[in-house]
Amino acid sequence: MKSVTRSLRILEAVAHHQPVTVGELTKLFGLPKSTVQRTLVTLHEAGWLRANRKDTTRWEIGARVLAVRPAALQGSSLFAAARDPMIRLRDKVNETIHLSVPDALDCMVVVDRVDSSHAVRTFHEIGDISPLHATATGRAILANSHRSDVDEVLARPLESYSDATVTDPLDLKAELAQVRENGYALNRNLFRPGVCAIASAILDEDGSPLAAVAISMPDSRFDPDQLPELGRLVVDTAKEISTRRLGS
Repeated sequence: MKSVTRSLRILEAVAHHQPVTVGELTKLFGLPKSTVQRTLVTLHEAGWLRANRKDTTRWEIGARVLAVRPAALQGSSLFAAARDPMIRLRDKVNETIHLSVPDALDCMVVVDRVDSSHAVRTFHEIGDISPLHATATGRAILANSHRSDVDEVLARPLESYSDATVTDPLDLKAELAQVRENGYALNRNLFRPGVCAIASAILDEDGSPLAAVAISMPDSRFDPDQLPELGRLVVDTAKEISTRRLGS
């Protein structure tokens, strides 16, 4: 239990001081550097921590931590700004609405959901993760990300999840350009066969993508003729969330 308590204390310290170095944590706790390093690596392997992308000697918590207690989000500006617009969007389309945030460039994490009333509907647990390149939310984030971030993702092997998954970097780059032009991303069976989603990025004050909101439905209920209208609705919702969060 002593090691568990120590791990939790270090996790809390990283959340408070992030991005933080091993040396800084060693001084804070008065522990051997090897003990702190081992704890950080263990928490990283379990998915609780990640190395800062700009300085890999510093540690920070990942978005997946939000999945432990989604209620903690209720005090955040993102959750507070998103909840009512998500409900209104659900009421307009009667499909499930998801709010997801990127965990660096590793994955998307579902942090809130408003359910459809349909007996047959899509469902993601809070805390579910999914790849950036094969989801509507991930593509919406990538399409609004800095070029260097996009290049970093495209330089990795792009895993195939279905026959529809785009794994060629040049093809994906072309599709991201289309997402930027449209303002929304479409996923038809890219990640989970039989699942369709339309998503738009929620932008921070500097224009960087903070999160993404998505309309999700079974592919059997998706009508391509309705895509322009669904796209407009999700774009408007994302913009409303951004405006509400920034208080303007």
